[in-house]
Amino acid sequence: MNSFSSKDAELGLGAPKGWYSRGYVPHFDHFCALQSITFRLADSLPQGKLEQLSQELRQENLPDSRKGLEKRKRIEQWLDAGYGCCALGHPMVAKVVQDALLKFNGVRYLLTARNIMPNHVHVLIDPKDSLARIVQSWKSFTGRWALSKNAELAAGAPELRVPGRQFWMRDYWDRYIRDQEYFERVLDYIHRNPVKAGLCSRPEEWQWSSAWVRQAPAWQQPQQEKTP
Repeated sequence: MNSFSSKDAELGLGAPKGWYSRGYVPHFDHFCALQSITFRLADSLPQGKLEQLSQELRQENLPDSRKGLEKRKRIEQWLDAGYGCCALGHPMVAKVVQDALLKFNGVRYLLTARNIMPNHVHVLIDPKDSLARIVQSWKSFTGRWALSKNAELAAGAPELRVPGRQFWMRDYWDRYIRDQEYFERVLDYIHRNPVKAGLCSRPEEWQWSSAWVRQAPAWQQPQQEKTP
């Protein structure tokens, strides 16, 4: 049985609570609901771009039922354009994030698919713990590591230097998988994202994707850390 402290509750990391929002992105947090999650670097979307998007959506007079979907669609296009420092494009950073995703696979969640893009991450999981708690565990460790190594990593690739003292954007996006057709569509999107962004010609060519793992020889595949 999971135990949640008062600090967890304060941070929103407690037991699953169904639909909720912290004022800007709605979440559906529940055990046994397959979830597609996207989280991104803090500088991946400039504030000016977000303001521009809000203005465009107001001018288009879209119905409320479509505004959220259209906003997310355009943000994903901007992410694929490679805004920000794109620190996840550094192999050492991508490897640390990959290891973090694999560390509690089979314990806190079942990891169905993953893809580490230069400025954001896609995962598809079956959570066995609070979704907010899972995402926070990925972000806290990898963010601290990346910031502590920022100068060292930027020495060889100054364009990947993280500006400021925040690595990840505070929030994340999640969508629960409602049926088999939607599952297949999301899985295809996750694996084809590097192709769409022009990073490779086929999904299995992108090393930081579960599509690559399916094609790579066993000795090249990332090893999941054993949890005692």
